[in-house]
Amino acid sequence: MDKDGQGSQTLTSKALQPGGSGKPMIELEGVEKWFGDFQALTGVDLVVGERETVVVCGPSGSGKSTLIRCINRLEEHDRGRIVVDGTELSDDLRDIQAIRRETGMVFQSFNLFPHLTILDNITLAPRQVRHKPRKEAEESAMRLLERVRIPEQAHKYPGQLSGGQQQRAAIARALAMEPRVMLFDEPTSALDPEMIKEVLDTMEELVASGMTMICVTHEMGFARAAADRVVFMSDGGIVEVDDPDELFTNPKEERTQLFLSQIL
Repeated sequence: MDKDGQGSQTLTSKALQPGGSGKPMIELEGVEKWFGDFQALTGVDLVVGERETVVVCGPSGSGKSTLIRCINRLEEHDRGRIVVDGTELSDDLRDIQAIRRETGMVFQSFNLFPHLTILDNITLAPRQVRHKPRKEAEESAMRLLERVRIPEQAHKYPGQLSGGQQQRAAIARALAMEPRVMLFDEPTSALDPEMIKEVLDTMEELVASGMTMICVTHEMGFARAAADRVVFMSDGGIVEVDDPDELFTNPKEERTQLFLSQIL
């Protein structure tokens, strides 16, 4: 970076300028996280706007998954502030529950209950947490299965579906809670190559619908097509933030250049 700190100022401004509607939906300020003596996040500052899609990429161990797991308190951050839709994440269980109600999460592994049908997997949380009547929950679930293009799988069990179908069912399950934010943690990394496109197509439809999304992924084609901004992380910190065209064609930081040269 420049000696006068211009590089640092540029990074900060691009990380803190929300896209989408311009209204901040997710705010991270000085977020730090340790696992024992290992510091996984080193003072992360990032603002994600309502209706914005942000793709987070970087090498293994860079802190990408830890970052999004901290947003809905699957991991507890040690320092800094995290605010989701105006609610600050604290030790108060009511705050945690409020944020989790607003936030859907899709993991690498599908985490579907193997003993329940796809329909039952999707309706479980709306019925138990939001107290929706069974009929209403099932009607909503079928609409979501239509949306992710697997309505014919409703009465099958997860083990009867392909990996791509299971991941789309997991997306439908997350959407069933009517979240305002969706977090994706490498949702295609466990899939065979031919199944990746069907999941990415579903995610692109969510982008088009205006869902606020943070996606940790190595699918750079998706990042180019769907992201408003791309965040490159390394060693627990944000190294570079830019729009996809600029970051992929003209990365400013040497660490970003090296990473992209290895995967593009």
